[in-house]
Amino acid sequence: MKIHLILSLLAVTLFTAKAQQADQDIVKEGDAMPAFVIVSDDGAVFHSYSLKGKVVFINFFATWCPPCQKELAEMEAVLWPKYSKNKDFVMLTLGREHTDADLKAYNEKKGFTFPLYPDRDRKIYDSFAKSLIPRSYLIGKDGKVIYKSIGYNEEDFAALMQKIEAALK
Repeated sequence: MKIHLILSLLAVTLFTAKAQQADQDIVKEGDAMPAFVIVSDDGAVFHSYSLKGKVVFINFFATWCPPCQKELAEMEAVLWPKYSKNKDFVMLTLGREHTDADLKAYNEKKGFTFPLYPDRDRKIYDSFAKSLIPRSYLIGKDGKVIYKSIGYNEEDFAALMQKIEAALK
């Protein structure tokens, strides 16, 4: 009897956790990429409409997030070297609730070769999701989400790389 009770409680807990995670999504696969603007501390502005016709990888991270650190390291080691020179590919790595100054100091420690962009007040993040990082989205040339992931693991990263390769063909 105790085993059945424990298994039932475990099943309810796992179901609830999965449901809560799903409730955190605003943008799902097949949805159009939300419009957004990146504004740097110096006033430079980048509009998402300029990405039309490109394969776009958007990653949300925080400097204090351990899984984010693992994902960023993998992006630096594998993804960025492979696609950085592809004219049809854009990578936007957005520091959630970070300023340009925060990201500059962070990058001085980490030495990433890809650009980091600020999302100071979470406006961009909040158009994609409610919570949980790291969080990544791959947008196809048609402007629709073709892949998304939450958290970091090697299997998801390998799937992302395959999706990028297919999207660029």
